[in-house]
Amino acid sequence: MRELDVIIKKYQELKSRGVRCILATVVHVDGSSYRRAGARMLVDEYGNITGAISGGCLEGDALRKALFALDRMENKLVTYDTSDEDDAVIGAQLGCNGIIQVLFEPIDYTDAKNPCELLRTVAEQEVPMAISVLFDLDKTQKQLGTILIADGKGTVAGKQIPDDLHKPLLFKSKEVIDGGNTCFGEMEFDGDKLYAFVQKHQPPVNLVLVGAGNDAQVLAQQAELLGWKVIITDGRPTHASKERFVGSCQVIVAKPEETLQNIKIDQRTCFVLMSHNYNYDLAVLKLLLGKTEIPYIGILGPLKKYERMLNELANDGIEVSKDDLNKIHAPVGLEIGAETPAEIGLSVLAEIQSVLRNKNARPLKQKTEPIHDTTANQFQKINL
Repeated sequence: MRELDVIIKKYQELKSRGVRCILATVVHVDGSSYRRAGARMLVDEYGNITGAISGGCLEGDALRKALFALDRMENKLVTYDTSDEDDAVIGAQLGCNGIIQVLFEPIDYTDAKNPCELLRTVAEQEVPMAISVLFDLDKTQKQLGTILIADGKGTVAGKQIPDDLHKPLLFKSKEVIDGGNTCFGEMEFDGDKLYAFVQKHQPPVNLVLVGAGNDAQVLAQQAELLGWKVIITDGRPTHASKERFVGSCQVIVAKPEETLQNIKIDQRTCFVLMSHNYNYDLAVLKLLLGKTEIPYIGILGPLKKYERMLNELANDGIEVSKDDLNKIHAPVGLEIGAETPAEIGLSVLAEIQSVLRNKNARPLKQKTEPIHDTTANQFQKINL
């Protein structure tokens, strides 16, 4: 389950019990940090924490700040400087070298558009969404907080704000969704300087496992830990069953030519052909060719199997396009010396993640630049 889904589930539980809570959000990072902007945690009035805004180093002090803001029922911005090794408040001498801005927002259950309700709406969507959070680096000023959500078509929900703020935020939301980059904006409003964190939120990855063998069981469990939605399809009802695939997996019994009849394909739908039946995998591969929205097709088995598939496709007069060749990964997975089903699953999921994030999956120690793109952290001028 995704972290946001866990937070929303806890929020709904606390709301049903009438237990007060507060949402903490990392709204900006200058330098290095274990978690980036968009990390969130929910704190209830008893000090219980769901989610995380760091690797554990900030949570202790953040808990105290959260309870203080909850007691006052007002939004509060807190700055943590992890570059200060003498800071005993953070107390870890982290060496992260980052300045982290964390916004605390007490939740009003009577407000149908409180931050958690807006996040719940975002989490339920199957399309990319943009979440806009407004804050002021002058901590004496009012912190507006999570204020607007939007999709790429201009469907909007949020709190009532002046048009002079609403229009530029809506424009930036569409820009973020289309361009794929989170935006940090700076704007002048009523003589004051406001800062905006516009975050792109992607729906979960849809992982379709063609084949319901024992190795697919392991891979499905691993993918669910990542918060991905998993679909299992196989022609054998003895294998494709809910008894064998617990959790939230969707299980479909289908002939290979019927595979796509009950599967909605989008730009985050990835396929792994692992039926251990050559003809079954080949039949499904034929269905997937030409589906431009599919970003990834993995084929389990040796290179000779894939080469045989290409030869048979050619003999049938089926030309595999360059785009399809680029998205097909055969043999599937990264080379990590995987032997067991769990190790193979790790290899496969890591490769899919690298493809979706457009990364080359090299060791981080080979990078000469920072792990994260720090240029994206710069505040851009937003004209009202």
